[in-house]
Amino acid sequence: MLLSTTFDNISFVFNMERLKKYIEIREIDGIAITNHNQFDLEQFRKIAEAVSIKVFPGIEIDLEGGHILIVADGSELTDFDAKCKSISAAITAKDESITVSDLERVFPDLSKYLLIPHYDKKPVLRDGILKQLDSFITAGEVASPKKFMYCVKDPNSLVPVYFSDIRIDESLSEFPTRQTYIDAGDVNFAAIRTCLCDKNKVFLSREDGHRFFDALGNRLRLSTGLNVILGERSTGKSFTLDRINEAFENVKYIRQFSLLERDEKADIKRFSELLSRGHSLFTQEYLKEFQGVVDSMANVDLEKSKRSVERYIASLIRNAQESEKADSYSQAKLFNESDFSENELKNLKLLIDSVKALIDNTEYRAIIDRHIPVENLKKLSVELMQKHVEETAVNLKKRFLNDLLGTIRRTLQMHTAVTPIEDVDLFIVAMERKKAEKFREVVEAIKNEREIHRKDIQGFQIVAKRKSFIGAQELQTLSRSKMVFSDAFRSYDDPYAYLKALREISGLEESEYFRYFTNIKYQILNKHGFNVSGGERSEFQLLQEISDAQQHDMLLIDEPESSFDNLFLMNNVNELIKDISKSIPVVIVTHNNTVGASIKPDYVIYTRKTVDGDRVKYEVYSGFPSDKVLTGLDGNTIQNLDVLLNCLEAGQIPYDERSRTYETLKD
Repeated sequence: MLLSTTFDNISFVFNMERLKKYIEIREIDGIAITNHNQFDLEQFRKIAEAVSIKVFPGIEIDLEGGHILIVADGSELTDFDAKCKSISAAITAKDESITVSDLERVFPDLSKYLLIPHYDKKPVLRDGILKQLDSFITAGEVASPKKFMYCVKDPNSLVPVYFSDIRIDESLSEFPTRQTYIDAGDVNFAAIRTCLCDKNKVFLSREDGHRFFDALGNRLRLSTGLNVILGERSTGKSFTLDRINEAFENVKYIRQFSLLERDEKADIKRFSELLSRGHSLFTQEYLKEFQGVVDSMANVDLEKSKRSVERYIASLIRNAQESEKADSYSQAKLFNESDFSENELKNLKLLIDSVKALIDNTEYRAIIDRHIPVENLKKLSVELMQKHVEETAVNLKKRFLNDLLGTIRRTLQMHTAVTPIEDVDLFIVAMERKKAEKFREVVEAIKNEREIHRKDIQGFQIVAKRKSFIGAQELQTLSRSKMVFSDAFRSYDDPYAYLKALREISGLEESEYFRYFTNIKYQILNKHGFNVSGGERSEFQLLQEISDAQQHDMLLIDEPESSFDNLFLMNNVNELIKDISKSIPVVIVTHNNTVGASIKPDYVIYTRKTVDGDRVKYEVYSGFPSDKVLTGLDGNTIQNLDVLLNCLEAGQIPYDERSRTYETLKD
């Protein structure tokens, strides 16, 4: 077994006796000492002399925003120590890191070491860095059994390793079960390197390879698929589930009764808010183009344009009336000269960025190259950038000339009594008015009530509709803040005025304005097309919670039968859970045969409490559903049939009676 014990810069006192105990309890065959950005040679030698297993020197390095482990074979400790001191000298603050060039300068022959980056574990080493070190990287560190199994199954992923990252100090009471087993006859550097290049030689458990992983310090193992925990009341089932939740990160835990409604009115409100929040990505995507429309109106100021036209007309009339006062200053050609209009470079910049994206893209490189050779793209990029430089130079010249013209005009105007004609761009004025007209049309269209989305989920339908807001309170609810929208809502029927009013609300982000024009509401319908009842809301939320588990590394469910009927569990929940257990470990606590037996778990855990006088003992047994007996952590066994009958059927006699009743009803 290979295990990485990480010591970072957080202050703690290392405890040798705790390390020895850890090695004994976990039956560890080899460890690597990987301090964070440092290597303590004296400490390493003490550890290597004190323990009876193989100890490898290593260091965990901050590399360009990610972490990478470098483990040596231990044959050149003085040289390795000197190299690690160079790393420590280069990284002196929390947010500092070294570059790949720095790493290669310190370790000129990286092929001598095991290089293990944070692969699917934060802080992740970026793909670009992985590619630079590709020929030296042996395996990638992951953060959970789920991610381990994903990498094993994915032919394009690195060989995964799952390490403890433990700090051994005197306060350490429970030892983690995060470790990687390798299929090697001897624990030496060459054997480990060979195993870490082959996914068929790395495992999560000693006996059962990829099918199981160690879950808790009491040697309890869990299947990487679907696990069911059975047991009578108060035998430690929920306690076991709580401990699993505490032992692992990124766990989805659906607790008993957590989805049942208590206050119907409050439950409906919470359900509606959660629904809208859960589908905010669809809302964002649906309004994406409208967001661009709103953004284009953000800098339109019709009042300002109107005033500039009025000033222009007034100055034009006065200039004509004062023609008899014309003198050499007012008759100069530059007296009423307009500024040069600068070229708009936004689209050119967007085009350059698009070509650059085509050049840099690696995911679809083959498709791009079939149609446009990369050399042509580079030439196009250079030509576009040259054009951008030329256009920018022209704009700078125009800006210089406009400044010069402005100075000359002001000087001429100071020496004459004739009123100068105000400068105005009538084209821009006309375009802004047209924009406002089109903006009104678009807003009125998007406020018209209509269904915009419908999706079937496990017998339910999610329906999204858009409509107008009917009051300022709805706007405030949407904002999930205490901002006041009453003044703005008075202008709701005038889109341009309403947008201006939104701009006056302190704290409202400009990027959020588009969300306050049309009200997108979601509702859940049952299989008959009616609004869901309170119980159906809970059913839908359970399905959503289970589906959400795909974003997590493990799913825990505590007695779902306490809140839901058997038909729903059988027809809806079981199928979904089985699907999810194909990608992440799932653990269910249950008393119900619909969940416990019909779901056909991969592994069964049974908890039992025995009382001997004043002494209470909690026992844990486990095995496959098809096993005749379940085996306890102490080696004792119990009949699997007895467990199933007592936990799921209330015993043999009630089970036989129900069976006879069902047979009678059949006849």
